[in-house]
Amino acid sequence: MRIASSTGASPGDSPLDRAWGRLRRLTADYALLGVLDLRRAAVQLAWLVGAGIVIAVLVVSAWMAGVTALIAYLLAREVSWPLALIVAGAVNLIGAGLAGWRLKAVLADVPFAATLRQLKADPPPEEPK
Repeated sequence: MRIASSTGASPGDSPLDRAWGRLRRLTADYALLGVLDLRRAAVQLAWLVGAGIVIAVLVVSAWMAGVTALIAYLLAREVSWPLALIVAGAVNLIGAGLAGWRLKAVLADVPFAATLRQLKADPPPEEPK
């Protein structure tokens, strides 16, 4: 049973209780906003991954069509099958080498390098001149 104070307000209506209620509502609103943003980000990530897979399949298909066209061209020029396949293999190895060279350049930077430096209190590396 609640007892009303002389001002007519209940004990649960103190300024501290009102502030606590506002803080709880604000926290709940921010949590809801975070969950909605996370859901949207997850959907976007799924679309990106799906599109990346489709793009990769299409690029590989185009590459294989190009190599097949090269083999057909060489065979039309009366090049032997083994030599046509060796040329196609060399084209594939050159493509793989170029992709690996580009990947090596991309992966030269260690992920989270700046964060690790901050945690270890290391000075930043000097830029090459």
